[in-house]
Amino acid sequence: MLKKILVTALCSTLLILGCGYWLKGLIPPAPDQQLMARTQVEDIPYLQQSPSTNDRGRILMVVTSTATMGKSGKKTGYEFTELTRPYYVFRANGFEVDIASPLGGEPPAVMDKDDMGPFDYAFLNDIVAMKKLRNSIALAEVEAEQYRGVFFAGGKGAMFDFPGNPEIQNLVASIHSNKGVIGAVCHGPAALVDITLDTGTRLLQGRRVSSFTNEEELFLIPDAEQVFPFLLESRLRSNGAIFEAGPPYLRQVSIDDRLVTGQNPWSSWQVTEAMVKALGYQPVPRAKTDSERTVEVLLSYERAGYTGGAAKIEDFFRLENGEQQAIDRRLLAMHGIVAVMQGQLGKALSIVRLLSLAKTLQHREQT
Repeated sequence: MLKKILVTALCSTLLILGCGYWLKGLIPPAPDQQLMARTQVEDIPYLQQSPSTNDRGRILMVVTSTATMGKSGKKTGYEFTELTRPYYVFRANGFEVDIASPLGGEPPAVMDKDDMGPFDYAFLNDIVAMKKLRNSIALAEVEAEQYRGVFFAGGKGAMFDFPGNPEIQNLVASIHSNKGVIGAVCHGPAALVDITLDTGTRLLQGRRVSSFTNEEELFLIPDAEQVFPFLLESRLRSNGAIFEAGPPYLRQVSIDDRLVTGQNPWSSWQVTEAMVKALGYQPVPRAKTDSERTVEVLLSYERAGYTGGAAKIEDFFRLENGEQQAIDRRLLAMHGIVAVMQGQLGKALSIVRLLSLAKTLQHREQT
């Protein structure tokens, strides 16, 4: 009996180790950050495009000045990627861009190397862009009439110094009344709460809006209701907004005339390009990133299960102009881990199958 138990235990252990080794093989190593850190603006073809005019007006990008999450003592700030990528979309489409913050000067950034890509490192190596960031304009000094639009980047710090800020409220009201475009992503829509227009109506009353959702917030920070002044989704709803939530940690953009908002960092590209359209221009062509394609795979999975996700992967791995349209298997694996943490084992297994398919197709195309 003991021998059978020992043999069973040994076989089970080997099976678990084997599965773990197999799963690990599905996830590629992290990109070479040192190599990527040398990226310059001129290394990115998208940024070499020039629209018919480079004088389409100015856009103001606003980031938080808050470095600590309330009384928790935890460090925070603005999300670096939610500034850098929209910044370059605006620049590539012919807009001048200024950067502001409630206090001015160099605002606190949140940088996660796992999220950093060529655009983000190019920004760090961009002398002009970094000068604007390190010397951000204090909101009290901003002249709203100079800008055709305003974009509020996210980051948890925005939950503390965006809501109720009189300079932000006056800025938003002024740009709105001048037929400008207002954009925000992730926690950035915190800038839009409790704003009453000259007409006496609330800015968000009856408007379609997205932001970081309660579900996303509470998954990452279970005591978020104690850490933050409020939950952003709840506050937007109480302002009369028609809140549009997409699947957790996937792209969701809401466009309501000249108000454009996005749910999370994966919405940043599309929010900015929607703002360009709202300003009357067709965005210049931009190749999707591996992460964007991965988000599309996951959105297809949400709509049609494994079959939908697999079909999208196969579409991407067909060669276009001799170039393989790859996905980010590390990001896909992260969603699998989240599914396990949420007890969605069926979803986790489907994502493992998608990872296996992506690896097989990538190997096939490379050989």
